[in-house]
Amino acid sequence: MRIFLILSILVSTINSSAQFQIGLFGGVSDYHGDLLDIPYRFSNAAFGITAGYKISDRFHIRAGGLIGKIEGADSVSPREGFADRNLSFQSSLKEFSVRAEYNLFNIEETRWTPYAFAGFAVFHFDPYTYDVNNDKHFLKPLSTGGQGLEQYSIKPYSLTQFSLPGGGGIKYAISERIHIAAEIGLRLTFTDYLDDVGGIYPDEFDLLSARGAKAVELSYRRDEIPGGNPNFPRKGASRGRSGSIIYNDFYYVTGLHFIYNLGGGGGSTFAGRTGKRKDFGCPVIRP
Repeated sequence: MRIFLILSILVSTINSSAQFQIGLFGGVSDYHGDLLDIPYRFSNAAFGITAGYKISDRFHIRAGGLIGKIEGADSVSPREGFADRNLSFQSSLKEFSVRAEYNLFNIEETRWTPYAFAGFAVFHFDPYTYDVNNDKHFLKPLSTGGQGLEQYSIKPYSLTQFSLPGGGGIKYAISERIHIAAEIGLRLTFTDYLDDVGGIYPDEFDLLSARGAKAVELSYRRDEIPGGNPNFPRKGASRGRSGSIIYNDFYYVTGLHFIYNLGGGGGSTFAGRTGKRKDFGCPVIRP
């Protein structure tokens, strides 16, 4: 993957005497949107690699690449009537982000610190679902909500978008060079279509003519439920929450970040509770 190749090249050229860090992230990725608003109902593994720079003891800059997966389904929705809509999706997730991080304490003195971060990211997604025969279908080309059809003013959504990461966690120094952090980060997006659901139902015959029978089948799936209404909704009927930025979908990532400090710190000691400095076993050379 290009993101990880670029980061690996950057890390290989770093001078170990500088205030640089490299890291590995492992955790889970989750989604919130029209098809799911239950935290951690569909968690999937997420992995990443990071490269950071310590501007000061408390302020760091970090870039990173992440791969994960998001998904959601009406079948688990507690909202009345939504389970009957019977829509579902899954999507791979690829992200590159740059963020500023503020540590509340100087970890070289306290050995632990809460921290917060914010920044910007570029991510790629591509929602798909499975039909009644368990065949996989990518949803964007099907225009299930009328996106891109000439009869409608609904623009097709882009599969590569920007997001605004923000979050925080707790960081602990295992040693002078090795730190571990538990963190959660939200990604606020500018799209309502992570799940391919939003806006309205198009006219059944407009969709059939433009995208075919499979598009009609996957746009409205209530008829797949025993006793479900077989009639396709009227044109313009609500298919998802939309009309405001507060209804945009978002995703979040939770996990552990393992950080290795390449060098340039203030020595191998940390202050204990008594104010005395604690030696981790590495000699300090003084003139």
